[in-house]
Amino acid sequence: MLRYFVLIIVLFLGCESKTYDLVIRNGMIVDGTGAPPYKADVAVKNGRIEMISSEIVPKGEVELNAEHLVISPGFIDMLSWACGPILYNSLVPSVVQQGITTAIFGEGWSMGPINDRVRSALKHWWSEYHIDYQWETLYDYLKLLETKGTAINIASYVGATSLRLYVMGSEDRPPTKAELAKMKHLLRQEMERGALGLASSLVYAPAFYATTEELIELAKVAAEYGGVYASHIRSEGSQLLPAIKEFIEICRKANIKGEIYHFKAAGKTNWAKLDSAITLIEQAQKDGLKITADMYPYTAAATGLRAIIPPWAKEGGDSVMILRLKNNKIRARIKSQILNNNENWENFYQLAGGGKNILISYLSEKNRSFQGKTLADIAKDVHKDELDALFDLLVDEKGGGGGIYFLMSEKNVLKKIQLPWVSFCTDEDAYEPTGLMSKRHPHPRAYGTFPRILGKYVREDRAITLSQAIFKMSGLPAQVLGLTDRGILKKGKAADIVIFDPDKIKDKATYLNPHQFPEGIHWVIVNGQIVVEQGNLTGKKPGQAIFRKNRY
Repeated sequence: MLRYFVLIIVLFLGCESKTYDLVIRNGMIVDGTGAPPYKADVAVKNGRIEMISSEIVPKGEVELNAEHLVISPGFIDMLSWACGPILYNSLVPSVVQQGITTAIFGEGWSMGPINDRVRSALKHWWSEYHIDYQWETLYDYLKLLETKGTAINIASYVGATSLRLYVMGSEDRPPTKAELAKMKHLLRQEMERGALGLASSLVYAPAFYATTEELIELAKVAAEYGGVYASHIRSEGSQLLPAIKEFIEICRKANIKGEIYHFKAAGKTNWAKLDSAITLIEQAQKDGLKITADMYPYTAAATGLRAIIPPWAKEGGDSVMILRLKNNKIRARIKSQILNNNENWENFYQLAGGGKNILISYLSEKNRSFQGKTLADIAKDVHKDELDALFDLLVDEKGGGGGIYFLMSEKNVLKKIQLPWVSFCTDEDAYEPTGLMSKRHPHPRAYGTFPRILGKYVREDRAITLSQAIFKMSGLPAQVLGLTDRGILKKGKAADIVIFDPDKIKDKATYLNPHQFPEGIHWVIVNGQIVVEQGNLTGKKPGQAIFRKNRY
């Protein structure tokens, strides 16, 4: 009898002395499923959520008081371009400071597979960081980052642009049977090692040169592994509806889940097309296709300045494009098409309504004084018309440089935010307010996308509820991508957590002053470790490379 009594005492004491790595107390749980908030404590052990309870939770090695704060899953950025800058600074300040715990790479371009052609293009994009790009596969890139350590989780699609450039270069023609077979082989290798799927960016050369049939054949390979086909569709402007029909056709014929990148109707003359675009997508959903989309909550887009140039003038790559811009006769033809043609390609100059609505976001050091100015202002400064000023910049920048294009309506932004099948993305690089990563003039979405949703559209405009917003930031993306171990707060899931003040969270980054962190985020936790504490980076790098589990 005494022995049993002693055993009970030992068990009781053992229970009382049990500790967790981290306990978050007194917070309001918004769990990422869309369910209403509830008050509870969260306990974390070995990078996983061990307990969520409104009862007494044993002590933690680290304890956080979340009274009057929201505890939510970490935010998943459905389209990130931090894939380059993260190699320079793996703390990715502008990313993690807004609550992003998982970044998804690969819009058309991916960090593998890589050969010399792909490597050369990537070096041009992020030349300031002096990245060597010496790996060969996407898998190797992701494992390299994980080994070096990152503040966030990372995952990636295989870029259809990268596949095409790897095999064919920048030629405007269909692939031969052998070339298509090679692209499919490269894609299959990456899918077997856990890539999320296939992603295209069809408004840009050389991706623009791919036919629907080519994309269907590639998407079929991704579908074999339960992957997703994501796309910056062929047009978001004058040909928006045909582009969505093409996207739906690809998904249907490849039998693959589809994700439309940064869903929008671009250009004032096209704003009214958004309703028809939504109807097309929702009809496809009723027909059984699994199609979703993502967006950023701003009325301006951002992309390279070379995007203004017609696709035919970019065949052969940037060096050939520069030669064409130096030829007065060809330059005149390019200018005429930009001014007069917007039917057969995505004419960003016309969609924005001219240079007064195009803000220069990044240039090399020699032209950096133009950053933050409109193309119209630059043209006045150099005493040229807007397109000649642009062409000369492109020549001087060897095809580089970026712009912010004001081409959407706030009414449509609000409408998209309320769609239950739309999640969110930054579509941006990583930055910080000082040092080398502050030299560019980014779109404010780089710092403010997710806080803007919670501050403006949840709290101020009441366009959606807090639970709906968090679902669209975490649970929905995880469902779309097949990330089964994160995206919601539940026992056994990865402990990716954001703790924020719902009354104070807001974005501060603006178009003229973008390098500003948001307010109201107290802690960001990745795989159970605190990476942001009261607005400051802790320097910890617990991020993991995430690979899709093959289903077939």
